[in-house]
Amino acid sequence: MEKFIVDEARLQSVEDNYKAIKSRIEESAIRAGRSPEDVRLMAVTKTVESVYINRALVLGADLIGENRVQEYLGKKDELHLNGVEKHLIGHLQTNKVKQIVGEVDMIESVDSLKLAKEISRVSSNKGITTNILVEVNVGKEDSKSGIYIEQLEELLLEIAQLDNIKINGLMTIPPICDNEKELNEYFSTMYQSFIDIKSKKIDNIDMNILSMGMSGDFEAAVANGSNIVRVGSAIFGARKYF
Repeated sequence: MEKFIVDEARLQSVEDNYKAIKSRIEESAIRAGRSPEDVRLMAVTKTVESVYINRALVLGADLIGENRVQEYLGKKDELHLNGVEKHLIGHLQTNKVKQIVGEVDMIESVDSLKLAKEISRVSSNKGITTNILVEVNVGKEDSKSGIYIEQLEELLLEIAQLDNIKINGLMTIPPICDNEKELNEYFSTMYQSFIDIKSKKIDNIDMNILSMGMSGDFEAAVANGSNIVRVGSAIFGARKYF
């Protein structure tokens, strides 16, 4: 097997990038009249080797997001995860639920009652409660998972009836937009839904988290009320697919 060689220049790049992103988030929050402490930076670790993730953790990253169950389970023992919150942010198949429940602190990508029921069942068997976000397909794109916003409240009410599962908010990935006005409209629509549902004070639904914004659009997301931004390539560099 080919020996892995640590790229010292990439390690330095991760450090520089992480600090720059933190600074941009802070500036975006202040411009929007928000406290920088209200916005958390998630370091997205898809296809990133453990040594580079650990550099971000040493710098103070306290929230990571992984897209694939197998990838996370394969590298978690190499990560310095003491005091770090772990989220699954990629599409989750029902047959993988048993492997990931109890391994992460939150599943951000719940988009159906079927998936929520399986999370509830497995969580009950393990004697734990699993925190989730409901994923919204705000742009109604066929290529993306997520519930349409028109069906969101109905799904939330159904999931809220389940045992051993706790709704903590919403997650979305907007379409790639030609201009910032269009992007802001998607983010604003999500924020409005988030606030509307929060105001209804539904049992077992805590609208505390609005997870939206990634490497290319996190500043617009912060301006529109996001309190978790998911940043991968802008910290770790372009993804390598094997």
